[in-house]
Amino acid sequence: MKTMLDILRQQLHEDLISGSDWCIALSGGVDSTTLLHAVVRLGREFPGNSIRAVHVNHHLHTDADNWAVVCQSFCNQLGVVLTCCDVEVDRASDDGIEAAARKVRYGALTGLLGHGEILLTAHHRDDQVETLLLRLLRGAGPHGLASIEARQPCGQGWLLRPLLEVGRDALEAYAREQNLAWSEDPANTDTTFDRNFLRHRVLPILRQRWPGLGETIPRAARLCGEAARILDNQANRDADGSEFDGTLSVILLRGLSTARRHNVVRYWIRQRGLAPPAEARLRDGLEQLLSAGLDRMPLLKWGGVQMRRYRDHLYLLEFDPDPATALPDSHAWDGRGRIDLGPLRGGLQFVRHDGTDTDLPGDWMVRFRTGGERFESGGQHKSVKNLFQQRGVVPWMRVHVPFLYRAGGLVAVGDLWQVEDLGGKDAGKGTRVVWNGRVDLP
Repeated sequence: MKTMLDILRQQLHEDLISGSDWCIALSGGVDSTTLLHAVVRLGREFPGNSIRAVHVNHHLHTDADNWAVVCQSFCNQLGVVLTCCDVEVDRASDDGIEAAARKVRYGALTGLLGHGEILLTAHHRDDQVETLLLRLLRGAGPHGLASIEARQPCGQGWLLRPLLEVGRDALEAYAREQNLAWSEDPANTDTTFDRNFLRHRVLPILRQRWPGLGETIPRAARLCGEAARILDNQANRDADGSEFDGTLSVILLRGLSTARRHNVVRYWIRQRGLAPPAEARLRDGLEQLLSAGLDRMPLLKWGGVQMRRYRDHLYLLEFDPDPATALPDSHAWDGRGRIDLGPLRGGLQFVRHDGTDTDLPGDWMVRFRTGGERFESGGQHKSVKNLFQQRGVVPWMRVHVPFLYRAGGLVAVGDLWQVEDLGGKDAGKGTRVVWNGRVDLP
């Protein structure tokens, strides 16, 4: 029978590259303490590999600083460099404090990874079991029930979970055998948290009746993963050729069955690295988006994400184009350097015909749309609204397009249109305005 060390050795040889840098996520608990100790023991089998550890302090417990001290002492014993990172957790998060802590923790770990560096975490088989049951109780589909990935991209490097075939008991047995010391977070026994309730109240009863669930549930997760990949392949075929600048075709979606339509939309959302909305919200919101007339602009919102429709395309927005606080409606500018226009709006600057920066000193004014603006082109006055429509600028971004004025006259609309001589009297010939640093217009 393979020991924990045997399984870890096999995973490291299969997934790690000789000469790569390893970063161990060290919480100070028994799982990560065992992982770091075992990796250091096996490190000599990987010549040229460097090993370091990272501890993320969430400051959610009065002993949190002491846990960081324990981690530092342990790393000193092993001769491993430790980086401690302090984060702030949103205790009022709608997703719950567990999810909020996980989000900032992974954000911190990802940000600390160097190019090609491999982050190792101590997720094990029991974590797989708990995660699947939690997601099942929340109504997850095949993607949510799929097994935790053993390897995936992470920032500039990779995330590796080499202990997914090892049970919690085996990790604790190794720690006792090696006389390791670790910290116990009291929150891990607080059964008001869903995961702890499953771990301490539900799973012991299930194991009495089904002692093999540590093998069967991870197998079910793997099968769900296979089903999820098949669904993704089908969605990719259904959406083939339908995406236009990151959007989805309304016409194409209308031609699919309800199940395949929802599958395509979920796939599209996940491809952007986002989590799809709950089933009921997606069903109802998508129905409104697809059935609305061309003069309507329905909106589906969830978790900081928006899905909008313009003409015959759906758009995904990872920001709110309607800021909660009013933005300045005008900015005076002397034409030197770059003028910053605030969130979503980026900035303006002048460049020569060869693309190099330049200045065009003068009394410039930047304003934003109020309605009815017109510009002159070929001796004719044309509506800015028509310009936006011709260029396909989505309505929710039009209020963020800067209008550049000189001597009270409109001389540029972002960098979508501008007069030939920006400065007047040939002063601005060969010079153009560039609108940069903004959110891309779909």
